Amino acid sequence: MEATQAALWVVIMLVAVALLFDFMNGFHDAANSIATVVSTGVLKPAQAVLFAAAFNFIAIFVFHLSVAATIGKGIVEPGIVDTHVVFGALVGAITWNVITWWYGIPSSSSHALIGGIVGATIAKAGSGALIGAGVMKTVVFIFVSPFLGFLLGSLMMVLVSNVFRRSRPSGVDRWFRRLQLVSAGAYSLGHGGNDAQKTIGIIWLLLIATGYVSAGDKSPPIWVIVSCYIAIAIGTMFGGWRIVKTMGQKITKLKPVGGFCAETGGAITLFLATALGIPVSTTHTITGAIVGVGSTQRASAVRWGVAGNIVWAWIFTIPASAFVAAIAYWFSLQVF
Repeated sequence: MEATQAALWVVIMLVAVALLFDFMNGFHDAANSIATVVSTGVLKPAQAVLFAAAFNFIAIFVFHLSVAATIGKGIVEPGIVDTHVVFGALVGAITWNVITWWYGIPSSSSHALIGGIVGATIAKAGSGALIGAGVMKTVVFIFVSPFLGFLLGSLMMVLVSNVFRRSRPSGVDRWFRRLQLVSAGAYSLGHGGNDAQKTIGIIWLLLIATGYVSAGDKSPPIWVIVSCYIAIAIGTMFGGWRIVKTMGQKITKLKPVGGFCAETGGAITLFLATALGIPVSTTHTITGAIVGVGSTQRASAVRWGVAGNIVWAWIFTIPASAFVAAIAYWFSLQVF
């Protein structure tokens, strides 16, 4: 067992780095949960991050660990993974998150982590060590989740517009300022449920690889679950304001009714994906929903240039983080 070979301090360090990634996930992706509710003026920024963080953590009581199981056992053959692979995966994901946060680009922390795992694994053992079904499921939902968010967001907007077409705009605005609290809470719940589990999965993978947990266990230790939900909630509390501006203002102008429809469409997508154990991007999902809401007004309501730049970031996320992860894997071999 590698537990006799891997020094305990290396495992502790990697768990700490994984929790740092989880914190950055919350920090980087806070915009997904709060951008619409802030841009519509329903909540002030400080109120919004506390609100979102609370629902990020409450998700621990709502969702099963299906996504964690996919990350921990469904992407890479467990026998291939070691401390060097985990280190490379985390460095690749964190590096891409920092770069995209700095430039205010709403990229996917989830796919950065997947890319990191894939890159480090290929650097060690080649592509044959990957579990094709798990990787393909994740790749397919790069396209499915924003499309589903777009579809549900636009359908919600059309439905609401027809139901309230005879109502006074001021009355509609007042109602949806309240309802947006419900939709924002639901989206933050889905964000916590899907994204915290990705870090749970990578720590679980590490503990299995180093022999501290049996591969036959149905769930990771409780301390892993609780610490990951706490880390993502704290990260959300700090908020990535550069990305909030892009998500809430630059793609399209939102009113409370539009914010409600975008968040509701996005939340339904996240709930479905989490139930199926699919690690999706909350960034892709809410961006698709926002574009869907904007497009129901008129095509020119969406700033397609901004949306196009975001899509390019999506395309480069997995290969860029995989490349950095492969370098980090090689570096760790020289150091540890």
